[in-house]
Amino acid sequence: MNLSKGFLLVLIGIFAYLSLLLVLPFFQYVLGAILVAYVLFPIQGRLEQQVPSPVAALGLVAVTVAGVVVPLLVIVALVASDARQLVENTDTASLGATELERYIEEQTGMTVDLTATLTDSAQGVGGTVLEQSTAWFSALTHTAVGLGVAIFLLYYLLKDGAALLDWIRRLTPLPDDVQDDFYRELDAVMGAVLVGHVLIAIIQGTLAGLGLLATGIPNAAFWTVIMIVLSLIPLVGSFLVWGPAVAFLLLTNEPVLAVALLVYSTIIVGLSDDYLRPILVDRYADLNPAVIILGVLGGVYAFGVMGLFYGPVVLGALIATLNVLNDHYNRLEKTPGLQ
Repeated sequence: MNLSKGFLLVLIGIFAYLSLLLVLPFFQYVLGAILVAYVLFPIQGRLEQQVPSPVAALGLVAVTVAGVVVPLLVIVALVASDARQLVENTDTASLGATELERYIEEQTGMTVDLTATLTDSAQGVGGTVLEQSTAWFSALTHTAVGLGVAIFLLYYLLKDGAALLDWIRRLTPLPDDVQDDFYRELDAVMGAVLVGHVLIAIIQGTLAGLGLLATGIPNAAFWTVIMIVLSLIPLVGSFLVWGPAVAFLLLTNEPVLAVALLVYSTIIVGLSDDYLRPILVDRYADLNPAVIILGVLGGVYAFGVMGLFYGPVVLGALIATLNVLNDHYNRLEKTPGLQ
């Protein structure tokens, strides 16, 4: 390596590090914009045949904001309200506290005062809210700025996405056919995660949430979001919520509702996976459940909330890269470096 090449590599390293520092504060929003752009990019390509690229991108961004971002903010507000009520609610009669206290005393001989416990918890939460109000305001400001960054980034990813992909292909030192195989494998992995697992998890969690809402379980919106997240994890699923909900209905003297929720969740929610997965996943890569579990759990620690989606994608991309390497290794070993 000569001095000129070394100097350029050092400059690239410095600017890459500085660029990373700029991106990190909004890393979650950047990942979100990339994810949405991936989903909308095929639609962008079809629209560009009818209207100019900027118009198509602007239209898709407007539809995304109106159809996804705004409803998502409303859902987040509802879930936050449910979570606050879940913690601060001191109306123990509506939660069946008296029946629960009596049941615990009959079974264990121990006297418990759930009312006092919940009241103390509510007071503690109230004090925490006052202490953390400044931090929450800062977080809301950061969220607003991050959403703005994500929306603008989404627009330019859609508008200039084709040019970006061409630039990446030119920089990648692999033959065109190898790159085609590589991107085809990555696309299959993304489809398997988004359609085969995320979409099915959303459907299953929503179906389970409708069951909670119909049977009068408190804070159904909050528990629906929890079930959607749990449904991303194979072998765990929404049972960790609707199972205790059935027990709650039994303890609060609602046996008919408990049986109805049990039957509904077992048949509709439990069997939906058996029917949805063959319909939605057949044309995508089949990821092993171990990849999904490790990807989802590890992804949350590595990437935050967006790790729920990107964790399995990263592991699937590694498998896809190894498959491409195995298919083309001997030929690449004999191919001289690209000029």
